[in-house]
Amino acid sequence: MDAVTPWYVPVARAIPALALAVVVTFTADHSAPLGYLTFGIFAVIVGAILTASALRLGARGVTRTVTLTQGLVTLLAGIVSLSLPAGGLPFFVFLLSAFAAITGFLELYLGLRGRGRDRSARDWVFVGALTAILAIVVLLVPPEFQQSFTGPDNVARELTASVIVVGALGAYWAILGVYLVIAGLSLKWAPKDADTPVTEAVPR
Repeated sequence: MDAVTPWYVPVARAIPALALAVVVTFTADHSAPLGYLTFGIFAVIVGAILTASALRLGARGVTRTVTLTQGLVTLLAGIVSLSLPAGGLPFFVFLLSAFAAITGFLELYLGLRGRGRDRSARDWVFVGALTAILAIVVLLVPPEFQQSFTGPDNVARELTASVIVVGALGAYWAILGVYLVIAGLSLKWAPKDADTPVTEAVPR
């Protein structure tokens, strides 16, 4: 039996990513509370999607176990984020980087493990690597960073760590959303005879 990801799973993951990328882009206040709120919404929705996709079939296997773990970790991170809107930037950086490192590694592992056996393997590798890069970028931002500058319109502005972190999160969502839409539609339109048979019949 072919273990091919249902096309609507990556598309469903893309919707909150694209919506929140727009929110971050057009919101002037890139503060930690905005990061907690937007990340919490994203993680709860995506965590629920991944958990549901892992439980959709009763078959057991590494793909199902890892996907379920990824979904539960994401869901937990979202609940914590929404529960602590005033947790401050240092904890938000810790929460976001921990989420990105753990789930990025899990998805990257699935992709590398499924090469040659699952058509979604390449997508898992890309998304896993992108998420892991988010963890690195967030950790490299000094929490105390603060720099004043004058924009092209001669208006004084200030670049802070929270602006960089929330901005990086918005950029991550934009790239992730576009890629997942393309990945989902590619699965939908792929010829039936292009399916690669594998040993695990578990959707992602």
